[in-house]
Amino acid sequence: MATYLYRLGRFAFRRRALVLTMWLALLAVLGVGAATLSGPTAESFSIPGTEAQRAQDLLAERFPQAGAGGAEARMVFAAPPGEKVTDPENRAAIEATVARLRGGAQVAAITDPLRGTVNAAGTVAYAQITYKVRADALTDADREALTGAAETGRSAGLTVEVGGDALRAPAEQGIGEVIGFLVAAVVLLITFGSLVAAGLPLVTAIIGVAAAMAGIQIVSGFVDLSSNTPTLALMLGTAVAIDYALFIVSRYRHEVAVGRPGIEAAARAVGTAGSAVTFAGLTVIIALAALAVVNVPVLTQMGLAAAAAVAVAVLIALTLLPALLGFAGHRITGRRRRAAESGGHRPHGPQSDGPTPRDRESDGLTPRNPENGGLTPRNPENGGLTPRNPENGGLTRRDPENGGRATAGRRWAELVTRRPVLTLVGATAVLLVIAIPGLGLRLGLPGDNMDGPQTTQHKAYDMLTEGFGPGVNGPLLVVVDAGRGADAKATAAEVTAAVKSLPGVAKVGPATVNPAGDTAILQVVPTSAPDSQETTDLVHAIRGYDDTVLVTGTTAVNIDMSAKLGAALGPYLAVIVILAFLLLTLLFRALLVPLKAIAGFLLSVAATFGAVVAVFQWGWLAGPLGVEQTGPVVSLMPVILIGIVFGLAMDYEVFLVSRMREEHVHGAAPTEAVVNGFSHSARVVTAAAIIMISVFSGFVLSPDSMIKSIGFALAVAILLDAFLVRMTIVPAAMALLGRRAWALPRWLDRILPDVDVEGDRLRTDEDVPRQDPELVGVSG
Repeated sequence: MATYLYRLGRFAFRRRALVLTMWLALLAVLGVGAATLSGPTAESFSIPGTEAQRAQDLLAERFPQAGAGGAEARMVFAAPPGEKVTDPENRAAIEATVARLRGGAQVAAITDPLRGTVNAAGTVAYAQITYKVRADALTDADREALTGAAETGRSAGLTVEVGGDALRAPAEQGIGEVIGFLVAAVVLLITFGSLVAAGLPLVTAIIGVAAAMAGIQIVSGFVDLSSNTPTLALMLGTAVAIDYALFIVSRYRHEVAVGRPGIEAAARAVGTAGSAVTFAGLTVIIALAALAVVNVPVLTQMGLAAAAAVAVAVLIALTLLPALLGFAGHRITGRRRRAAESGGHRPHGPQSDGPTPRDRESDGLTPRNPENGGLTPRNPENGGLTPRNPENGGLTRRDPENGGRATAGRRWAELVTRRPVLTLVGATAVLLVIAIPGLGLRLGLPGDNMDGPQTTQHKAYDMLTEGFGPGVNGPLLVVVDAGRGADAKATAAEVTAAVKSLPGVAKVGPATVNPAGDTAILQVVPTSAPDSQETTDLVHAIRGYDDTVLVTGTTAVNIDMSAKLGAALGPYLAVIVILAFLLLTLLFRALLVPLKAIAGFLLSVAATFGAVVAVFQWGWLAGPLGVEQTGPVVSLMPVILIGIVFGLAMDYEVFLVSRMREEHVHGAAPTEAVVNGFSHSARVVTAAAIIMISVFSGFVLSPDSMIKSIGFALAVAILLDAFLVRMTIVPAAMALLGRRAWALPRWLDRILPDVDVEGDRLRTDEDVPRQDPELVGVSG
């Protein structure tokens, strides 16, 4: 693979104008397509294979006049202290409010709040408003008409609040994303010390995200996409695009610093760092695409859209980025570095296209040894590894970009490998302690009770609970399928009697029969809250009456969603772990390294769940993080989190351990390979982690509770995985394992293809360490 990517990087650098033109043309075509073919996103979603979904499908077929699937709202009226809503003045105010509501353009039906929906004390009543269209299709004018009608009642002295999905406007991108992008720019500038080098990852990220977003917009014209689909793609596309470009630019600067001409440096950067980027991207894509295993359309859409954004980021990093490096020329190294090199000691500058002399028969690559399958000759006295230079005592080259000084990354690696057991135990203990709150994880979907205490939705929820009991906020819709030729009214009466006898039922509404007379619907109000176990038990009890009795409604959908996601979590985790294990085994040609990577991922996810529960359920740090209301964690979040974190965790594993393997293959002793590989990667991995944390943290500022929790979870996951797992536990574990880390059964070694991610086939005689000021006294 390194050879093919080497040639790709070389071509992109040499034909940079052509490559840039092709990408800009593609972006223009996608932009035109997005402007002309895009469609609206949807807030609602289906859950195939669940009873709640079957009931909804049946309603859409047999009760089309009921506006199934339309947005809903509840307007709650409370009389002033000492009065009742049925008092003449209050009655008149409520009737005027309802009359104003009926004038709404999209209103399909309104229940009379003074008939059947007045509490026993006569102090609270509510009207149920059903719309002709879904919540995402309502305009600002429709929502303003709803809130404006509430003012009619308030002006008469009533307390009026409104809840329901009709008030939920589609989420818009805010300042948080911009802040994350600006932080990324600052981190890149500090990392590279050059505006040009810092700007290239940002430019490629903008182009990649724009292409991915335009593609998603085009697809939305043909498929109903969730409103959260573009957000997840934007979140991940931005983060990985910057990170992948960061790794390749960093490797390019390293190659330039050791004296290679620009075209050779770009080719080698793409051949080595580009190989790691390719495998890292494949891991993320596998984890995201595997969300389809869960069989929830909204998750499948989010996963595939985000996977497409990651694929675009990889393609841009391998093609457009080396072309831009060619345009950047010597400016990529920064002024200080150029000033230090002004003495002219190097034969080629980074702008030069002049190639190093090579063997024509090997297509410009180093001549190979035909007795070794075309590989670079190895030293049999050194276990078949690439020979070290005996003239300098097998010394190791420090990163020339740091002037030969020991970096903070090297000092940290030396500290960790000096006390590997203590480090491993300590870091693992910290993660396990953070994971403890995760044992109390509760799942649910966001409702009015999850909005801020000062919002009208939350106030309406509380007024209904106080006036009618907690169950009124989560009524169950029971669908009785009597079948053709049967008397649905009589069947519904039997079901009503049976349901009333069940524990936990506060009220059963009158049955409504469809014109065909074969289907009836009942509204059942539980005595318990929508997210309580008692309500879940009641749903199962009603469903157990007969196969023709179905239960749906928001509460039943939430229950089915949580159960379906819980059941799918194991198979999904198994799919991504097995596929990633195979991919990492192919990449590293080892068995223990992939197992260690997966174990680290499990620790990261467990600790992340603990942090999420502590903040979003228990309320720790809720104020500073803008969490206005605590409650169950969004049921979609664990599956999404596992997929994304697994992919990103494997990113850092690939970037760190591939450099360790490169050192190992090139002849370093086990601990030395860990220290050298870590020191090469630590700075750029640290920068990449900070960038991802910044991008994800920007989404914590979103008003949408689902986006907020996912953004927080991803930011925490990257923080823990990058710094505690990959940069602490990994080097300690690798030092403990020693050469056993790279052990591979001979039969498996013969089967696996050699992808050469470390770029060993690109090495030439000039790569052998030489005696110069950059060498340090570390024994081999």
